[in-house]
Parts: sequence; C-alpha cells; structure tokens
Amino acid sequence: MSGHATYVPKSRIAKWFESRLPIVGLVHSSFIAFPVPRNLNYFWTFGAILMAMLVSQIVTGIWLAMHYDPSAGNAFNSVEHIMRDVNYGWLLRYMHANGASMFFVAVYIHIFRALYYGSYKAPREVLYILGVIIYLLMMATAFLGYTLPWGQMSFWGATVITNILAAIPIVGDTIQSLLWGGYSVGNPTINRFFSLHYLLPFMILGVVVLHVWALHVTGQNNPTGIPIKTGKDAVPFTPYATIKDVFASVVFFVFFAYWIFYQPNYLGHADNYIPANASVTPAHIVPEWYFLPFYAILRAVPDKLGGVILMFSAVIILAFAPWLDTSRVRSANYRPIYRQFFWLFVVVCVVLGWLGAKPPEGGYVLASRICTAYYFAHFLIVMPLVGLFETPKALPGSILESVTGPHPQYGGSGMPAGAVAAPSSKG
Repeated sequence: MSGHATYVPKSRIAKWFESRLPIVGLVHSSFIAFPVPRNLNYFWTFGAILMAMLVSQIVTGIWLAMHYDPSAGNAFNSVEHIMRDVNYGWLLRYMHANGASMFFVAVYIHIFRALYYGSYKAPREVLYILGVIIYLLMMATAFLGYTLPWGQMSFWGATVITNILAAIPIVGDTIQSLLWGGYSVGNPTINRFFSLHYLLPFMILGVVVLHVWALHVTGQNNPTGIPIKTGKDAVPFTPYATIKDVFASVVFFVFFAYWIFYQPNYLGHADNYIPANASVTPAHIVPEWYFLPFYAILRAVPDKLGGVILMFSAVIILAFAPWLDTSRVRSANYRPIYRQFFWLFVVVCVVLGWLGAKPPEGGYVLASRICTAYYFAHFLIVMPLVGLFETPKALPGSILESVTGPHPQYGGSGMPAGAVAAPSSKG
C-alpha cells in the first residue's frame, strides 16, 4: 500500500541525484501515485489540515520566541511588547494563540472520525497508537504554552496542575520539584516551561512523520471499512485527494481567520490580561476549552489521587480501542446499535466540556460523575459487548460498489465485466 515508485527522472542531474538519494521518487510514490480509496469523504481531509496547522504553529512560535522573555519578571511585559511594538506582532500572537484552539478542533474531529469509522482496527493499530501519542504531546505542549503569558490564569493554572502531579505516589513530589525548580511556581518554572514548549512541537513533528509512514504502509481506511481489492477501488492521491485536501484546508483557514480578526480573545480568559499575582487567587480557575472534559473528570472524584488517575486514564484508554472493540465490522455506518452509542458518547464528551467550565458544586458534580461513568463504560462495556451481540448491515462487495451501487446486469460490481473504472473524486 505504500505505492509504486513510478517516478522516472529525465535529466542527467535528476538521474544522478535519484540514484544516490531517491527522495523525489519517495515523494512521488507517497503523495502523487499513492492509491487512495475512491470513496473518501471530507472527514479524511483533516490530516492535511492538521499538518498545515502544525506548520503554522511552529513558524509563528519560532517568531514569537525571538521577542519573548521567559522570566517571571518580564514575561507578561514581553507579550505586551509583542502585541504593541513588534511589526505584526499582534497577528503572530493571535495566530499562535487561536491556532492552538483550531489545532484541537481539527484533532478532535480527526479522533472522532477514527472512532466512528473504525480506523483503529487491524492492521492500523500502530498508526492509531501513534496518533494517540501525538495527542498526548499536543496536550502537554498546549498546557506549557498556556502558562507562558504569565497572566493570572496562566500562573494559577500552572500552580493547580503541578500541585495535582504531586498526588502521584513515589515520583509525584520529584516531578513537581523538577518542574518548579524550587519550592513554588516561579522564575525557574517559566524557564523550564518555555524550554519544553519550544522542544515539544519538533517531537510532535517527528511522531507525525512516523504516523504518515505507518499510514503509507497499511493504506487509508475509508467510510465502508473494507480494503482496496482492485485498481477500480482506488484513485491516485494527486490530483484527486490533493484537490480535496487543498479545498478543505482553505475553508478551514477561512474559519481560522474569523477567530483571528473578529474574535481573537473569545477563546481565552480575561484574567490572563492581569499580571500574575501569587497573593490573589482568581475566583474560578479553568483551563483552556480543549482541556475542560478532562478537567471535569478530574473534579468528579473527591479523592485527589483518584481524580488524577481517571484524568490520565481518560486519554490512555483511547490507545486500547483496537483491542476493546470486538466487532468484525469497522465502519459504524453498518453498525446500527453501536452508531447510537457512539453519538451518545460524543454528546457526553461535549457535556463534560460544559461541566468543566462550571463550578465544582451541587448538580454539576453529580452530572460530571454520571458522564465520567459513561465515558469509561463506552470503552470498557459498550465496545466489547455490542461487538459480540450486534448484527451489522450487509457490507458492499467492494469500494467501487459503495460508490456506484450494485447493478444486477453487472453481477453486483456496478460495472460491466472488463470495463475500466474512470477516475472519480466523488467523496
């Protein structure tokens, strides 16, 4: 499934270079001649969108780092300097800050698509686990970046999260001391956080390379969940998938631009425009919106250590989906019972996000506990049992048949015997 190297260099220089470093042939076989299922829909464009967002975050982050001062005394003022005095500094900062949110919008759609269409099933387990690792690295990078403006919410968010880590038995206090660099959150802390925040995106990029490599070994999943059987089931990556990816990326960046130019501070918190003050605690400490479901799970448990275990388990359990799902059918399009549970799971995740923004009191805590219980039940109970007892719908005979539909005259293939399928970009 990695594609065939059909690239033939024409010039003598190209032939000489290709014989010594066949990188052009690799790109050609991976992104031009690579066969992709002909029935991919626009949910499969979010991989390209995420790659574009990663590049945007790295470029804007490097530029911001040239003007940022990672010290407790000057961090807040250096951010204001970027906003007011650096040419287009306001644009770079808003692109970077809102880009983190857009990154998570795209990655959550990407994850839910994988869970809905069964993209974690064999032979794509390693591909999927690499995706979970990327998600964990993204969460760490986003948390570290959120602390760098050194406003009130940044400072107290860092304080709360690092205090939570101290609940981990044996190693908790050591991890906390290493992150703090002292006896409390202070100047050494922001230096450590800035160094790690600068490093982790390049680690993400490295794992993304492995993720794409694994994808080209096993091939892409598709809405039917059945593999490519003949050449009629696939089309070349370029131009069909390329055009779709470019179009979807442009639409997404228009959406991104709306937040940059019209609502640049909507997804942040007003308290972060107040310099960090260890003597004044904000009335309600909340993380960024993309952490709110896990924050709700953390607060749903009265025991500190139990909350930490559940919060991390909520992410790690994603990696076990390939072995928890017992169904032989990948796509939820053909699993009527599981599909209902899946959409209930999506609703529960959204509700957990809403509860994470509410104060931990009264009915909010009870609702958080109910939603947390279902979150884990979806993986530990629903996935194993529904796969055993559900009767799935009949799958199409091929990817081509799922696009053109069966035809009695053609024996269910959708085309006359011997006919050659015309390339189609139909999603």
